[in-house]
Amino acid sequence: MIHISTMSRQPVQEAWTLACLNAELTINLGMVIDRATHDSYSSALNSYLTFCRLHSLNIKPTQQTLALFVTFQLAHINPKSVDTYVCSISNLLETPFPDVHAAHKSTLISHALQGVKQRNGVPTSCKLPLTRDNLLTIYNVYGPKPPHDDLLFTTQILTGTNCLMRLAELTWPDKLSLRDYRKVSMRHSVEFLPEGLSFWLPGHKADKFFKGNRPIVCKGGSPDTYTRLCEYLAS
Repeated sequence: MIHISTMSRQPVQEAWTLACLNAELTINLGMVIDRATHDSYSSALNSYLTFCRLHSLNIKPTQQTLALFVTFQLAHINPKSVDTYVCSISNLLETPFPDVHAAHKSTLISHALQGVKQRNGVPTSCKLPLTRDNLLTIYNVYGPKPPHDDLLFTTQILTGTNCLMRLAELTWPDKLSLRDYRKVSMRHSVEFLPEGLSFWLPGHKADKFFKGNRPIVCKGGSPDTYTRLCEYLAS
């Protein structure tokens, strides 16, 4: 009787384990792409679906359909962004249409993208970098004891420039679905050092393994980033 009871429970245990594995696999697959990246990918896919609906085309991403989409998007976005749109579509439609990557890498698509860039290419426009004089102006305009919101603004600019941080590492998304505590520096992670202070940056979307790093803000300098950051923490 004991032997029979043990054997009867074994398939249940195996089924439970398989269900857990499938659940874990689903989670892992869902984390392949960062949520912010997935959000922009979805925007590109919506553009593609709208294009197919407007022109009564099958949504299956063939070479011809993608080439026509590339031509259509030329009137709506920067030619340099069309390639990104096609990559986004290929990524999201890979499961229902396994041949989408082959279509994306085809000669027709590569030539269409190249032709779009050559025909309607625009020069790259870069923002001017923040200079030391710019930072001093910002620091002096708000004075030694600014209100909390102004203090936050100046601290973000000075710390971000000092530590070479990305904008996304200094801000918190308004969209709830994009908020990720693995990317935010918490106040309790601040560590005061003899030469300044440091804080823990857990990771960002370019840090695939979320190893994190610890930026250091040194004392002194002009403008004095260390003092402004301490003032913000006290505020």
